Amino acid sequence: MNDIFEWKRLFFNDLPIKFLAEVIFRTVIMFIVVLLTLKFAGKRGVKQLSVFEVVIIISLGSAAGDPMFYEDVGLVPAITVFLIILIMYRTVTWLLGKSKRFEKFIEGSVQCIIEDGQFSISSFEREDLAQDEFFAEMRLKSIEHLGQVRNAYIETNGTISIYFYEDKDIKYGLPIRPQLFALKSSIIPKAGIYACTFCANTQKLEPTEGTCTVCGKKEWVLAINTRRIV
Repeated sequence: MNDIFEWKRLFFNDLPIKFLAEVIFRTVIMFIVVLLTLKFAGKRGVKQLSVFEVVIIISLGSAAGDPMFYEDVGLVPAITVFLIILIMYRTVTWLLGKSKRFEKFIEGSVQCIIEDGQFSISSFEREDLAQDEFFAEMRLKSIEHLGQVRNAYIETNGTISIYFYEDKDIKYGLPIRPQLFALKSSIIPKAGIYACTFCANTQKLEPTEGTCTVCGKKEWVLAINTRRIV
């Protein structure tokens, strides 16, 4: 029993007490590194959780797990890590409440990615969001084409909020059902209303090649204006 519970090894792993100062320094640095890494990795990677929440989960999980399994990790350094993470948490949350600039840097800001049934190209390109992924999100909300969507926003936690047109206001839009979107082409086979596959702008085109007046692209698909059925 004495061999198992060697108290100095259990709590400090035979390290000097002054080593705790190094533990504090290491924890602060790694907390900041994890926070910045997740911040610049993009909000979609931490969907439904804020970047800050993920940092706390990762930091506490690592601090708690190592002393559970490894005999060369002392309990006191691990507990010190917990205390420093708690202090960092309180500090960051205080700064988030006091500084709008810091809050925007850490949490990001809400971005409008669809405006009146068309992509807000600058916002969409800034976000780490592939078109196929976005269309999948739309289809899960029973959206058939972008003419049904008045506005769509990507929130600071990576989720997408959508505001719809009323049925009477639905207009022609880019179809996002795969079997319809796959019919895209740079050749206009017949006169009609077409949607640019890049920015979702709709134009009335004649049989020929057409250039989008918004983004300058030349790939189109026949637009539809069906009502949304939930």
